[in-house]
Amino acid sequence: MIRVPITERPDWREQATAIGFKFHTMHGEPYWDERAYYQFTLKQIEQDIEAPSSELHQMLIHMVDKICDDDELMRRFAIPEPFWQMIRRSWLRRDPHLYGRFDLCYDGTHSAKLLEANYDTPTSLFETSYWQWIWLEQQVNAGLLPRQSDQFNSLQEQLITRFRYLHKLNRTKNLYLSCCQGSEEDKGTIDYLKSCAIEAGVRSQFLYIEEIGIDDYGHFTDLEDRTIDWCFKLYPWEFMFEDEYASALLKCGTTWLEPSWKALLSNKAILPLLWQHFPNHPNLLPAFFADQRHRLSSKQGVVKKPIFSREGANIEIRKSGQVIAHSSGCYGDEGYIYQAYHPLPKFADEHIVVGSWIIGDEPAGMGLRADKSLITQDLSRFVPHIILA
Repeated sequence: MIRVPITERPDWREQATAIGFKFHTMHGEPYWDERAYYQFTLKQIEQDIEAPSSELHQMLIHMVDKICDDDELMRRFAIPEPFWQMIRRSWLRRDPHLYGRFDLCYDGTHSAKLLEANYDTPTSLFETSYWQWIWLEQQVNAGLLPRQSDQFNSLQEQLITRFRYLHKLNRTKNLYLSCCQGSEEDKGTIDYLKSCAIEAGVRSQFLYIEEIGIDDYGHFTDLEDRTIDWCFKLYPWEFMFEDEYASALLKCGTTWLEPSWKALLSNKAILPLLWQHFPNHPNLLPAFFADQRHRLSSKQGVVKKPIFSREGANIEIRKSGQVIAHSSGCYGDEGYIYQAYHPLPKFADEHIVVGSWIIGDEPAGMGLRADKSLITQDLSRFVPHIILA
């Protein structure tokens, strides 16, 4: 794993804007950054990223059974009790899911360590699946990358295949894809997923979360008062449980992507439970709930994470009693978990996090985020990668 500077494509911004990648630059700073790329060997990808991601996914699936069978564990997840049975029924039915992303700490030499699982509303999908592949092809054709350069990236093919499978289960239903107004990144992710669904033969249409209504029978409806039978929502389950329409979730009849059992796997409470059930696993970091945080070493460092935190919000890193990094946000009232600090690898002046994607139940690709800070957040830069054996 090495960082290699490279010349930018002169017209990449125009290309990005033309295909709808409108968030390539945010607040005057680059989000997509192709001034350098990261080079991996095939062995590193297969043994250190792909294989552990597959195993971690199976460990997560194993944990859902454990959690659903235990009221005390459900309580640990800060999920309101009225929705416990809905989640349990969703799991017992094995409601099908679409995707997820692991955030991994990996330096090219040591075992990748799981920082967290984003298994409900992960973003950076378009730039991982489509845009960095376009970058690879164009830089190879320009002679700036070796002809044999490859990527860990079968995301688009696997997404389309997965949507075909989901379509067979919901043959008579239209798929609504929805996100909140005001986020170019979320809308870009939804537009990309919609294109994959259409390619798979799924009848699809877009609707903002704010445009969803409820009829007299408690069914969610679109702007034409048609019932929403099937919906992909880029909107966290923990938000849905607290919204004014939350009670309708219990009887609406909508098939959700992601299903409600995914609320258990997008929640930081899964990290202590993974460590409890798979202690000393090479791809896990020690993690505990607040009542056992004393078991972590202050000298090594401790990361305090809110149970519902997203995009690096409200994270605090302490080492030897001193705060060495922290981020702001609106999370924390729901409680915290505590994880052993494992420094992100640093190349030049940037710390790197590996985002490893799962489509259905299979590893599918990888995206990298870079930041000068120890905490990766929503504006951290996305950088491309190649595989060169």
